[in-house]
Order: sequence, then structure tokens, then C-alpha cells
Amino acid sequence: MTVRTRVAPSPTGDPHVGTAYVALFNMAFARSQGGTFVLRIEDTDQVRSTAGSEKMILDSLRWLGLDWDEGPDCGGAFGPYRQSERSDVYRRHVEVLIEAGHAFHCFCSSERLDEVRQAQQQRGETGRYDGHCLGLDDAEVQRRLSAGEAAVVRMKVPESGVCHIDDLFRGVIEIDYQQVDMQVLLKSDGMPTYHLANVVDDHLMEISHVIRGEEWINSAPKHRLLYDYFGWTPPVLAHLPLLRNPDRSKLSKRKNPTSIQYYRRMGYLPEALLNFLGLMGYSMADGREQFELGDFIASFSLDRISLGAPVFDLEKLNWLNGTWLRGLSDEAFADRVVQWALNREQLMPIVPLVKERTERFADLVATTGYLLGDNRGLSADSFAQLAMEPEAVLEVLQFALWRLEQVPDWERSTLVECMTSLAAGLGVKIRALLGPLFIALSGRPVALPLYDSMVILGSDVTRARLRDAIDVLGGVSKKQAKRLEKRYRELGEAGPDAAATP
Repeated sequence: MTVRTRVAPSPTGDPHVGTAYVALFNMAFARSQGGTFVLRIEDTDQVRSTAGSEKMILDSLRWLGLDWDEGPDCGGAFGPYRQSERSDVYRRHVEVLIEAGHAFHCFCSSERLDEVRQAQQQRGETGRYDGHCLGLDDAEVQRRLSAGEAAVVRMKVPESGVCHIDDLFRGVIEIDYQQVDMQVLLKSDGMPTYHLANVVDDHLMEISHVIRGEEWINSAPKHRLLYDYFGWTPPVLAHLPLLRNPDRSKLSKRKNPTSIQYYRRMGYLPEALLNFLGLMGYSMADGREQFELGDFIASFSLDRISLGAPVFDLEKLNWLNGTWLRGLSDEAFADRVVQWALNREQLMPIVPLVKERTERFADLVATTGYLLGDNRGLSADSFAQLAMEPEAVLEVLQFALWRLEQVPDWERSTLVECMTSLAAGLGVKIRALLGPLFIALSGRPVALPLYDSMVILGSDVTRARLRDAIDVLGGVSKKQAKRLEKRYRELGEAGPDAAATP
């Protein structure tokens, strides 16, 4: 068997360390077997997917030292490698499923679906589609489609029985079909969902092994059904253990920085971060903790992967990064410092902000330190000089964070509009809203222009500093969180859950 693996990130936010983790293991396995590693962009979410996010993902993975044999930027025999460019392929395959009786049109409104799921939850049942449109005859379906009625296409799921999933790490996993929803395959806008596109692309691109996070185990029966419906042989499945916070909860940006860009901005070496990710659930045969990518690939074996929850421990990462730094020659160390913060690309956006405020270059350290470094000396007392109650400061920071988590294009004009709109919704002057943000980002009440600072820091560092400031102020309790979420929704916002990205 020719080994072909893939990583398939969604360009809907900051490049996630989890993407790099999965990419590393897929690339290492493919290269260790003389196979091919593919990068595919899963951009079927046309609302949230952006070209800027895709570029950040590709740049971040390459910065780490990961590369691929086929992808949207380098081509290959199985392209195109962006799902948004493969719509016709998915529609053809959906028609095959409909004609074979394995899929059906569903005309249910979102309001009806919400009511069904709420009733199921109240009865303690698994939330799933109730089959309302399953019995519509062809004539009725065609009449409603011809009338322009919005519809999705769902897959059929057996009413009873058990799906058996063969997992390379876990053996046979059994999941009752009663727990499997009649998944939407084609959305009303004609775009496929992840589940359809994933199966079709993996088959057509001849992916031999799907190595992915364990959060996809519950989706495996849907994928297995699709392979059976199409009459295809499924690839070998292997579900990696999830990355965890030190408290063993799933790694999330609310407890740990998860963006690759954050670690790049904070001065971590790419070799060290990649080395650290290689330790997540894996052990080298000789027990080494520090190793280069080439050594990792040369000795890579899937049977050395442990299913114990790997902890993304920042103290361990800092130690490992320090070890790598101390291993550099003095000349190489100096070169890396220049590459990190003193390069022209990094400095040029700052120059227009500081030139008119500078009398000596020595002044730049104090003026721009918060933009280049991370030590702001932030404490609860830092916010005491604001003419706001502590609870109001916390509210502003939390609402600003939720708003900024939904900003797709991190540009000055977008940030101005975002914060101006939030101030209007809260009924406060924009100056009052920005005060806590100045302190959270710079550690001081007055700094270089805020929006320009946010652009220079980037989305990942800006959001991480807001989370840090919230923690410095004591954090948000569960009771406070409920009150804040209610208040946030009263402003007409989608809610914090909508802001969360994988």
C-alpha cells in the first residue's frame, strides 16, 4: 500500500497548535514510510473562511518546518486542494446518494429543528433529526424545489444496530446508530458539510490513513456509512489523543494560548515548539526529550503513540525552548533575536507611531517594550486609576474579547468599527471603553495609539492579553459568566459560543 496522509485545516481563525500537532504526526508517518503528505483546505464555511486565515495557516506550518507534497500552493495530481473549488464534485456524489435512496431532501426550518431538539433534551434523549422529511415522495420534493423552497440534503441512518469502527490505536469501537444523527451533507447554499467533503476527498485523493484527533470518533459512523453507501473501501483510521490543559480539560484558547502565531510572536523557536508537539503522546525509543524533526521522522512508529491525555504544559515548553536557545552559538543566538523582533518587517509598522515621539533611540525601549516583549507588570492595581468600578472593567474586557474573537479581518478600520459599535451598545463613551483595553494590552493607561498597537500585536496576542487581564482581575465565575452572557446577548450579539473557534 502506498501511504498517503493529509491534514485538512479550516481557514476560519488563527492557526491552531492542534493543527500543527496533527500535521506533524501525519507528515512524520508518511515520510517514514516513503509516502506522500497532503495539505487540503476545508473552506466550505463561506461565511467564516478567509484568504487571510489560509495564508496564516500555511505560513505558520512552514515556519515550524512542516511541509507537504501536495496542496493548494504547490498543486498535485489530485487537485484542486481547496474544497470551495470542488463544489461540482460534491454535488455529483450527493445525486448518487439520492438516486440510490441513501440520502433525502429536508425542508425543515431552523425554528422547527430547534423545537425538536429542545423537546428531545427535555426527555433526556440524544438530540438528532426526527426524520420529518424522510417520507416525502419524489413528486412532492420536486414540487417544493421547483417552487424555490430552501432545502438541505441529509444522509439516511439505520434505525437500529451498531456501527463497528476499526481504530488503529483503540481497536474496534462500537457506536449505536441510535446516537447517530441524519447528518446534513449538502447545505441549502449548495456547499457540502465537512462530513461529505471529507469522505469524498479522502477517497478521490487516495488517502490511505486518516490520522486525526479523537474528537472525530463520534463522527466516524457517519463517515463509515458514506463509504458503505458509495461502495468504497475506507482508509485506515487512527485517532490521536486530544491535547489537554494542565487541569486535563480540552486545550482551549480560554485557558491557554492556542495560536501558533502567539508562540512565534513571543519568541519561541520553531524547532522547540515542533519538538514539544512531538512529545504530545509520543516517546522516542531512546527516551530523548530534545530532538530534531529529521530524527523524529527517522525513528517514527505509530505503535509508540500513547493514548494518555498529553498535557500542553507551558512550563515544559519554556524549559524546552530554553534548552534549544542555550544550544545555539552566540552568532546564531544573535541572528535569531534579529529575526524575531528587530527585523525590518516587524519594525516598520512601529516606526510611524514612535518617530515623532522619540528624541533618543534609548527612549524606544520604554515606548515600545509592550509591543516587542510580554512583561507588562500587570496587576489589579493597574486598573485602579480608571473611573470605573472593577466589575464594569471586567465587563468591558470580557465583551471586547468576545467581540474580537469574531473579527475575521484584523485591520485597523475593522477594529475601530468593532469597538465603536460595542461602546454604542453599552451606552458608554468610546474613551471609557478603550481605557481598560489600553491597560490590558500595554500595562499603562496611556500608550501608543490603541488600534495601531492591536494591529501590530496581532489578533492572537491581543486576545491572549485580554484573557490574561481578566484573570488578573480575578477571572469570571460561573455566576458572573451567566450574567455577562445574558447582558451580551441583550446587546444583539450572537453570544460567546459563536465566537469560539476550534
